[in-house]
Amino acid sequence: MRAVLELGGTHVTAALADPETATVERSVRRPLDARGSAERILGAMVRCATDLAAPEGLVWGVAVPGPFDHDKGIARFAGVGKFDDLYGIDVRAVLLDGVWPRPAHAVFLNDAHAFLLGEWRAGAARGHARCAGITLGTGVGSAFLVDGDIRREGPGIPPQGRIDLVQVAGRSLEESVSRRAILARYGDHSVDVSDIAERARAGERHARDVLDGAFTTLGAVLAPRLQDFAATVLVVGGAMAASWDLLRPSLRAGLGDTPVTLRAAGLGEHAALVGAAVYAAAER
Repeated sequence: MRAVLELGGTHVTAALADPETATVERSVRRPLDARGSAERILGAMVRCATDLAAPEGLVWGVAVPGPFDHDKGIARFAGVGKFDDLYGIDVRAVLLDGVWPRPAHAVFLNDAHAFLLGEWRAGAARGHARCAGITLGTGVGSAFLVDGDIRREGPGIPPQGRIDLVQVAGRSLEESVSRRAILARYGDHSVDVSDIAERARAGERHARDVLDGAFTTLGAVLAPRLQDFAATVLVVGGAMAASWDLLRPSLRAGLGDTPVTLRAAGLGEHAALVGAAVYAAAER
């Protein structure tokens, strides 16, 4: 059993997860404001981890979004609209000093990497040697694995392994595929993506066109990269994966004849927790 922590845009979760059985024994979840002060964000993380009451001396696996120096445990968020107040802070030191019972160490990995590691161990990517994963929410996260090893460079892999750094018509991919991009194209900021999805299901053409445009674009961007990487499966997670019935056809259309199996995440909110446990077990 491993102790893990996942930092999300609206919450932080601590859990005890078994990397072998891909089960989560118990978990604690706390809300947080990603635009809040460093003191509030770090305080929520430390309290959440402490509330878990994990055994002393464990190596914690911590899944956090980028930009972040995962090797050193230092936040590098700047101009991304979330966690900006954490810039330059040694998050590892904060956790090791603040969490009780004391951890022995903390290892950090990108949250999209944690997601795909979990899905590779026991979810939608299980049995695939070469797999890719995308998380769709406030931004676009990506991960590429070969036999469970995280790859950040090589054929088909975008710079730093980050598909969000890819340009589409001179703009970042997230200007076309993200929560804010979809809301901007829809033109009604009183609703969220889930509301737009419901309107699309009810037959509203504008809502369907907005979603189709975003996910077809994503597929077209991914297609040549997945072919070069020789991925056999693409797993999609994140909040938008809840609209799989709408997302899948458009994404498949964008992928064209790319020979890759397309699957929705199988482990739900446990994927990143299990993946962080797998990573922590390997790093001990």
